[in-house]
Amino acid sequence: MTAATTTSTTADTRTAAERVANYPLIPRSVIYGNPSRSGAQLSPDGQWLSWLAPKDGVMNVFIAPAASPTAARAMTASTDRPIRQYFWAPDSKSVLYIQDKGGDENFLLYGVDVATGAERTLTPFERSRVTIVGASSTQRDTILVGINNRDPRYHDVYRLNLNTGALTEVYRNDAYAGFMADDTLALRMAIKQNAQGGTDFFPIENGRVADQPIASTGLADALTTSPAGYTFDGRTLYWIDSRERNTAALYALDTQTGERRLIAEDAKADLGGTMRNPRTGEVEAYSAYYLRNQWTALDPAIKASLDFLDSRLEGDFGVASRTLADDKWIVGNDPLTAPAKTWLYDRTAGTLTELYTSRPDLVGAPLQPMHPLEIRARDGLTLPSYLTLPPGSDSNADGVPDAPVPMVLLVHGGPWARDGYGYNSAHQWLANRGYAVMSVNFRGSTGFGKEFISAGDLQWGRAMHDDLIDAVDWAVERGVAQADKVAIMGGSYGGYATLAGLTFTPEKFACGVDIVGPSNLETLLKTIPPYWEPMVRQFHERMGNPNTPEGLAMLKERSPLYSANRIQRPLLIGQGANDPRVNQAESDQIVAAMKANNIPVTYVLFPDEGHGFAKPANNIAFNAVAENFLAQCLGGRAEPVGDTVRGSTAQIVEGASYVPGLAEASTR
Repeated sequence: MTAATTTSTTADTRTAAERVANYPLIPRSVIYGNPSRSGAQLSPDGQWLSWLAPKDGVMNVFIAPAASPTAARAMTASTDRPIRQYFWAPDSKSVLYIQDKGGDENFLLYGVDVATGAERTLTPFERSRVTIVGASSTQRDTILVGINNRDPRYHDVYRLNLNTGALTEVYRNDAYAGFMADDTLALRMAIKQNAQGGTDFFPIENGRVADQPIASTGLADALTTSPAGYTFDGRTLYWIDSRERNTAALYALDTQTGERRLIAEDAKADLGGTMRNPRTGEVEAYSAYYLRNQWTALDPAIKASLDFLDSRLEGDFGVASRTLADDKWIVGNDPLTAPAKTWLYDRTAGTLTELYTSRPDLVGAPLQPMHPLEIRARDGLTLPSYLTLPPGSDSNADGVPDAPVPMVLLVHGGPWARDGYGYNSAHQWLANRGYAVMSVNFRGSTGFGKEFISAGDLQWGRAMHDDLIDAVDWAVERGVAQADKVAIMGGSYGGYATLAGLTFTPEKFACGVDIVGPSNLETLLKTIPPYWEPMVRQFHERMGNPNTPEGLAMLKERSPLYSANRIQRPLLIGQGANDPRVNQAESDQIVAAMKANNIPVTYVLFPDEGHGFAKPANNIAFNAVAENFLAQCLGGRAEPVGDTVRGSTAQIVEGASYVPGLAEASTR
């Protein structure tokens, strides 16, 4: 155990709001509004800087000469949804970005010419979704893309000429979930799910996929084993591989001899991120992320650069972008209790220049440290977790408040994902309102070895939920949380966990906030996007197979919808109408079931959102509702709803009267 085990016995009758009254209330808009800038990159030739910044209130791509960062100009002109993903063309002549409509996740690829500012749609196929298959350090005017316009289940591979926009079919796909290409843009590998729920990796030669795979995994290794790219000469294929071990290690496979060499491993964490030489593709550093992300350099020059950055930056950092010459880096810096900063590192000159602070209005705000800790589950499994405490609650900074406080259990989505260490908007927002905030990597979370993932198989609403309950009990026993004032909150799987918490353990939580969470696992699996169908067998093996009587019965048993009549505590639901992963019906049906049983619920629907709320006005509006809902439930403080709901597209479908100020704010 790494957490302090001191139990507080001090009586404190103050409300959560009273405990933090001496600390300024950080406005929602400061935490969740547009950042001043984010997502900085360098063009491969090093001539340009780029970033995302607001243009007429919407995040767009800006560029500036690297030698003159203040001479910026907008490259895109999105007026509706924020641009969230962009990258440079390999030839540095254009900026590419992907965008969907209303959160439907049908992403199209767009390109903007740096010289002229002209924009064009590079994959002009409605109701399709583009993927990037490959890019080249030598054929810099061309990339490989996957497009599923012919069959929504499978992505055909095309060569895309970035100068002319011409698309040339490379491979017509009727079977494979994905592909890998080398630096010559030749397809080298096709990837397909097998009958065991694992993955088969097929070699491709001269455009033909081999009949037999060169490597395979079973279900246990499916989420922890994958190829990690070729060196540019094609002689080495890197693998992140957990076969014959628990945690995924980094290997190098000689593509000519078949010899496999272990490069690095970690006993507690799967190896994940790598730094690759921009001219050769060789791995120069790798990361292991257990409680905190730790980088280890393999190349002496890279080690010297990382050591230089570590000596000059407070908190954590990561290299976000490198020029082809590798003389300049963009470095993202998380000071942990201050807003993120972005720096330009000139490796030749040995200088580090601050480019921007992402949220300057947070400078000087009472941001709180996050405490990494380990919690023991009832069966002995160790759960890597994170805790943030309200300002002023922990006078000796030991990670335990002077007296127990209300707590929000914030459950991550996925569930095959993880919570991590560092600045977290939700943690800071909720801690500022007077709550302890706990995030738990329950079994099934990724990053901690395949055994940790497999421990969650077929455990939705059972052992995965038990882990959350055990974390709450841990917090209560150690004097962190007040037993009668714990809320559960989360999105996607975290939304499911919220519904499970209020139905399967109806007296454990004081209230719950469900964001785009599934209520019925059977209908969830029936309505997955078509491009997920090549992976559906793994869902069945890890969640339950609706095509068998036993599997269907289990899915129904684990579905909160069928226990909606057990809900005793207040529930707030947020949903995007265009969500392709968790359809609106998932929220509609549990709201209907609660109404049929005369159980109150507040339901907020956004007609122009999908799996989460991308537009800041909508996100702020939902959080306005959520913090006033939580204040009534847990006794913390809240910024009034005010005009935020009217300034969004939020539709209060049910229960406006159950949240203070919401009925008035939504009708004015």
